[in-house]
Amino acid sequence: MQASYDVAIVGYGPVGQTLAILLGQRGWRVGVFEKQPAPYPLPRAVHFDSEVARVLQAAGIGDELSRLTEPATSYEWRNHAGEMLLLLATSRVSYSGWPEANMFSQPDLERLLDVKARSLASVDVQRGREAVGVHSRDDAVQLVLADPAGQRHEVSARYVVGCDGANSFVRQHLGATVTDLGFFFDWLIVDLIPHEKRVWEPLNWQLCDPARPTTIVSGGPGRRRWEFMRLPGESIEDLNNEQTAWRLLTPWGMTAHNATLERHAVYRFQARWVDTWRSGRLLLAGDAAHQMPPFAGQGMCSGIRDAVNLAWKLDHVLGGWATDALLQTYPTERIPHVEQVISLSMALGRIICVADAAEAAARDAAMTANAKQSGATTPLPLPGIGPGLLYEGDPLAGRLFLQADVRRGPASGRFDDVVGRGWVLLGVAGDPAAQLDADLAAFFTSLGGISVQIGANGPLHDVTGRYTQWFADHGVAVALQRPDFHLYGTAPEISGAGQLVSHLRQSLQA
Repeated sequence: MQASYDVAIVGYGPVGQTLAILLGQRGWRVGVFEKQPAPYPLPRAVHFDSEVARVLQAAGIGDELSRLTEPATSYEWRNHAGEMLLLLATSRVSYSGWPEANMFSQPDLERLLDVKARSLASVDVQRGREAVGVHSRDDAVQLVLADPAGQRHEVSARYVVGCDGANSFVRQHLGATVTDLGFFFDWLIVDLIPHEKRVWEPLNWQLCDPARPTTIVSGGPGRRRWEFMRLPGESIEDLNNEQTAWRLLTPWGMTAHNATLERHAVYRFQARWVDTWRSGRLLLAGDAAHQMPPFAGQGMCSGIRDAVNLAWKLDHVLGGWATDALLQTYPTERIPHVEQVISLSMALGRIICVADAAEAAARDAAMTANAKQSGATTPLPLPGIGPGLLYEGDPLAGRLFLQADVRRGPASGRFDDVVGRGWVLLGVAGDPAAQLDADLAAFFTSLGGISVQIGANGPLHDVTGRYTQWFADHGVAVALQRPDFHLYGTAPEISGAGQLVSHLRQSLQA
């Protein structure tokens, strides 16, 4: 254990791991402190979306994701009679260059992230170290850690990030209030490993039956998950035992003879967020900052979005490219996004969590009629980020930007792997770099900025034509992408590249 770090991260789940990797890749000294001496070996999260897959690609494990995941191309919602209430169709190649829905087992993901984090020389992972004290100073934070023997150690960090879950220790020291929407239900989560390989059709679906609302989804390759809602009058004690799990699984043909019960646990799904994510040199990310119902599959996804948003901003502040004020855009951008995702999760939950037969019948009548008329629907895109470091007045600013296949010379593949990532200035009607004067070009280079022209016949070949189509659809000629893959801003003419970079420089130094 070192005496000081640039960033200390408390908590080593997927959010803390991702943040540590993204900072370590930039060369910052990162100390990660996790009170549990060994990784939790059982499944928890089972879904991440295409944007999170792109972040994991940036973290250096993209080549492993196809082995780790099972893509889902649909999500069916049916009533007790088997009638379709809602059919969500998802793509195998989405806006971010990855399948829209990826089913996985969390321990598998954590093992990959752990190997990557430990491969970085500047990342120091310390398990069995519990944060028990935080003392903030003007220039640093003193973090007090206890080892399993009870001995205490102190380390100093320029910033401390609490990625330490719903019962966050770090959060206690922010003096933050919590907005709780009072939306909670208890569900029994059951994870199985079937003994025989089979094709599950559909792969993911919801049984909206008031007799027992049930979720049936992939738990990743070779795994299956059932979730059973606790009914009115049913105790948690009666629900949360192995015998109940097998009894509820019997109608689905799953028994101790054809499957291994990997895990069962009752969870209370909640909808709440912390109102303050930053106080001085203390910050929060992941479940320490928000919890949401799982019906949109966005709990872990939202935490990893926190990590990628925060990582590049800490990098810019630590490196002197931006003032400390940049960190205040972290909560202003992320909290509105989290609020909207929680609202979506609650809206889905209100459809599912109906235990009253009359209410369910009214729901079914409305939804089956709509399903017959509309057929399969595509999921609504998630909202853009809230106000923050963005090009003022641009309606595209804050939206997630495209990643598609490109080719440059002998190299071909996803844009980020071929071109790189960070600040990216991308143009279709010429080279954006040619629009920057020497001073702006030097500034952009100091940020590690990349400038490239893309097109059917340009130096960067648009293999699928998706970039060319995007620029045409939006009536722009140049786009500036942030390190977290969101648009900083766009311009209708290639000559606007200079104004974009100039505005960025002024904003970072403000």
